[in-house]
Amino acid sequence: MAGELVLVIDDSPTIVKVVQLVLTKAGFEVRTAADGEAGLEMARAHSPALILLDFVMPRMNGYQFCREATADARLREIPIVLMSAKGDQVGERFVKVMGIVDYITKPFSPEAITAVVQHTIAKYGRERVPSSEDRPLLGDSDELAAAGAQADAARKDALGRLRDRIADVVGARVAALFSLADAARDDGGSQDGRVPTDAAAIADAARAALDDATLGAMLADVDLLSGDAQGLRGDLRVVPLAEVLQLLDVQEQSGVLSVERGTTHVEIYFRRGRIEQAIAAGTADEYLLGRFILDAELMSRADFDGFLESRQPGGRLIGAQLVKLGYISEADLKASLARQSNELVYEILRWRFGRFTFTAGLDLPPPAVEAALELDVEAILMEGFRRVDEWHLIERAIDDFDLVFLRNEDAVAQMGRGRLTREELAILEQVNGKNTVKDIIRKSRMGSFEVSKMLYRLLSIKLIRRRVMPVAV
Repeated sequence: MAGELVLVIDDSPTIVKVVQLVLTKAGFEVRTAADGEAGLEMARAHSPALILLDFVMPRMNGYQFCREATADARLREIPIVLMSAKGDQVGERFVKVMGIVDYITKPFSPEAITAVVQHTIAKYGRERVPSSEDRPLLGDSDELAAAGAQADAARKDALGRLRDRIADVVGARVAALFSLADAARDDGGSQDGRVPTDAAAIADAARAALDDATLGAMLADVDLLSGDAQGLRGDLRVVPLAEVLQLLDVQEQSGVLSVERGTTHVEIYFRRGRIEQAIAAGTADEYLLGRFILDAELMSRADFDGFLESRQPGGRLIGAQLVKLGYISEADLKASLARQSNELVYEILRWRFGRFTFTAGLDLPPPAVEAALELDVEAILMEGFRRVDEWHLIERAIDDFDLVFLRNEDAVAQMGRGRLTREELAILEQVNGKNTVKDIIRKSRMGSFEVSKMLYRLLSIKLIRRRVMPVAV
């Protein structure tokens, strides 16, 4: 079953990326298409063993795709698994219809999508007919040798480009020096006034030309040569954090990934590709451990505030102190640390700029070793990508945490409060025409994602509206 080709057809880049990551790691070959029309072309060209199909897409939706596939003798035997979001009401109604043999509901876990694909291929799989565009299948040793040769060729090519660029820079500067020297002689300048052209002078000129920016641009090729993540560093505008996490996961790396943006600094501790803990400095209060302890109702707010007031600075970490004093158990602490670490990673997955550095090594700080959370990167990315998608939707309506909202009292009275969750009611109470979104997050002691999501829903059902601020004349 390993190596079978799976075609993923979905207009969501997030879904495509995460499914591709999960299935590739499980040993499948994955190709993708962003809509039904492109999916048909891809299926005809590559004859996949299975098609994962989104139902709602532009240009050609899932139903139209299935109709076209059924009419094509080359495609009608390929099993199709439908990927449907909650509320689409397509699931079971479409199973056994036009090639759809199963369905999976979004959002799904890495384990769920892998199990569905493995089960479906095992049950409905057929011998794949390779297309003319497919690369030939190689034996294991041949494939490893080919991959090694390809890596060596890429390294040689990159070093050649680096060598040429350095030669060009140094050569240009040396030529300029000789040109100046010739000009000095032509002007009748004295020997003492000539520009020096000895090795030391050329070296100084090269050092002046190869400033940090120039060297950084040159070494960008070399940084990408090695599959080893040791010493990995870069800019989030160039390399998204998700790709860094995937690399550390796939290579089962151990060490510390540091991510910085402005005054915010997050460190993620890895051991053999799993996250042991994430900690941060310079983040909002919502990412402090206390919030997750209170959210889980492990302590009352009064007890926690009293503990903070009596706590001596410079002692044990808060979590360890709470366990020692009997407020929470070791299991409670571990669960709170896991949620804190997850939320920190979800947050920095949204960052569009910043810098990262990975330092390899098994010598993690004692708190990370004691936490030993062993969080699965794939599961974090799955949820993180889903949140990023939701954030993009939310930010269309709530693009500034300094926004102020008003309650539509008539709409609230007409709808009644019984249809809202306890958390939504709590947020609704904070909407008073004075509190900003930032204020509501702070007073509710919830996370910014949860608060923004609830405000977005209240906006959608017209229970609240933006307060229009007066324009200064």
